[in-house]
Amino acid sequence: MEEKQTTYRIGPIRPPSEANSLLLQITGGCTWNRCKFCSIYKHERFRVFSVDSIKRDIDVMAEYADMVTSYMNQDGTLNKKTALSRFEGMTQEEKNCYYLVYRWLAGGGENVFLQDGNSLAVKTERVLEVLRYLREKLPSIKRVTTYGRAETLAKISADEYTQLKKAGLDRIHSGFESGSDQVLQLIDKGVTAEQEILAGHNIKAGGIELSVYFMPGIGGKDLSTENALETARVVRAINPDFVRLRSAVIKEGTDLWQDYRGGRIRLCSENDKLTEVKLLIENSQGCTGYLASDHIINLLQNVEGRLDADSQNMLAKINEYFALPPLQQKLFQLARRCGMVSEPSDLLLLAKDQRLRLEQSIRSITEEVLWDEKMNEILMDYI
Repeated sequence: MEEKQTTYRIGPIRPPSEANSLLLQITGGCTWNRCKFCSIYKHERFRVFSVDSIKRDIDVMAEYADMVTSYMNQDGTLNKKTALSRFEGMTQEEKNCYYLVYRWLAGGGENVFLQDGNSLAVKTERVLEVLRYLREKLPSIKRVTTYGRAETLAKISADEYTQLKKAGLDRIHSGFESGSDQVLQLIDKGVTAEQEILAGHNIKAGGIELSVYFMPGIGGKDLSTENALETARVVRAINPDFVRLRSAVIKEGTDLWQDYRGGRIRLCSENDKLTEVKLLIENSQGCTGYLASDHIINLLQNVEGRLDADSQNMLAKINEYFALPPLQQKLFQLARRCGMVSEPSDLLLLAKDQRLRLEQSIRSITEEVLWDEKMNEILMDYI
């Protein structure tokens, strides 16, 4: 007799905006796996899971969802104590799977994220079958999203995206990182700006929301302005629904770290990265998408809003920071990276002894290059 399946696959990553989503893994790894700034999948080959195995995973999710909802209070809330009492007798892997479903339902049970790094590399017919089955088994779903590489997304037609939308795919996240061909080549992204634009046009024509990622500073000092202006050009050409900021960090152990150590790329400062964000906003005229700073590695997380209606407000916040004296700017950078403040006005809340210790650390680093290295070193712990 075949043993009953009680767990499902859970991949390693998802966007911060999908923190409350149920995670359904339909692929493993990344088709490209050569981006110089990334090491997530370096020792993992790309895999496509069979539709039948994905359906079995969905069945387990649905069974756990039924278990959890049986502990619903009369007012529609979940009884956490009794719902989690089901942990008794479960293996750790079963607990992980059950708890993910519990947390999902406790948060409304509305969103699902299809993992991993390039799930739309799967044939469209397979994805359509998975989407239909997923929504049939878990009817509370209101939004389904996934990652996709621009190079892959450019090969999918607008008609196919229309089919995917009808089957229940609502949003695609894509790490464009840059709209500059020079930068894309530097980081070995394996895609061109024109492929990004083609992918964006087809996705939007199919009625699916598009969320693209921009990495200020990823081209280094020499390509900093190029990185911002060419990304703005791509954003103008597509008008994506979201532009999500992910300030670049050159992390030890990556190929880009080797380029940095070999002198082939120079670190951007925190101010360089923020200048790129400013240039992006200033040069995204006519775009109605939302600029999201939804990651702690961004220096000013309060700089976000619609690229049209909120641009002046966002620029004012950036200019407020740049109006600070150089020592104050560094004080904010260090305090921010130490988790002590969120925005420049919070500096007023620092205790006198905290401020003195921070200023002493700042004055001990006399060269700008060493300061940039210090900021990058601290940020390595954030990713």
